[in-house]
Amino acid sequence: MKVGIIGAGQVGSATAFALIMRGVARKVVLIDANEKRAKAEAMDIAHATPFAYANKIKAGTYDDLKGCEVVIITAGANQKPGETRIDLLGRNVKIFESIIPQVVAAAPDTTLLIASNPVDIMTEVALKLSGFPKEKVIGSGTVLDTARFRTLLGYHLGISPKSVHANVLGEHGDSEVLIWSNGDGGTVQIEELARMVGKPLTPEVKAQIDDCVRNAAYQIIEGKGATFYGIAGAMCQICQSITNNEYAILTVSSHHEDVEGINNVCLSLPTVIGKRGIHNVIFPRLSESEHRDLKFSAEKIKQYTDEALAQISTESK
Repeated sequence: MKVGIIGAGQVGSATAFALIMRGVARKVVLIDANEKRAKAEAMDIAHATPFAYANKIKAGTYDDLKGCEVVIITAGANQKPGETRIDLLGRNVKIFESIIPQVVAAAPDTTLLIASNPVDIMTEVALKLSGFPKEKVIGSGTVLDTARFRTLLGYHLGISPKSVHANVLGEHGDSEVLIWSNGDGGTVQIEELARMVGKPLTPEVKAQIDDCVRNAAYQIIEGKGATFYGIAGAMCQICQSITNNEYAILTVSSHHEDVEGINNVCLSLPTVIGKRGIHNVIFPRLSESEHRDLKFSAEKIKQYTDEALAQISTESK
């Protein structure tokens, strides 16, 4: 698999490193407005390849995206301490207006994978600007949030997070919805399993887990300025699902015609990912309160999406 990455900042370079070290991508092209930074990151990562796989990475230009099966976009304004993902909206729309047409010209058959925040809205912006079918424009969505949820549940229950099946849906952001009702481990509903192992999920424990999942990015940004290892792992997993045609179910963000009565909105639902991008979307069983929360999340995303699409210049449209 040949993968292009637009943006050689901390997220882009960490993603490139993950793709190379896990052997997911045979070739990686790293592109950044700061060419010196892109060359330095590519050189540094290349020096690690003897310890992993005989893969290749180089800094390049948009012309070098030809033949890329996936193009990952991490470029965008950085989220500052105390700043929400929504605050980034206006700045990142302008950046995408510059990036997306160049990607489409160089790699018209690629799958776009969006990581730039606010990711659900930027995925819709990328869909609009690219003209690609909705199956070929994928946001990282709540893949990372779901991993955080499973990690914390695994720690609490004393089992591997890989053996926990529980999802975060909706927005990758403040209105995301932790789905407790259908989570399980070993085919046992998660709250029943917690009682069985003597570690009940009390309201206090659930509130603490919810807070840690929902506010993890803010805590990390406050402590070290940015999040990048977790999202790099998530992006690598999505790419692996595409290149290996895994038909894996991941909570990526994509365009939906209707979610809880809200039309034409990008958000995260369990999604089958393979060679063609999105193969199918699964709408899970939810509790009454989870249905309400998902609708609220969709409404919030829709509001800001409409604002973002209105900002796209006439030339881009």
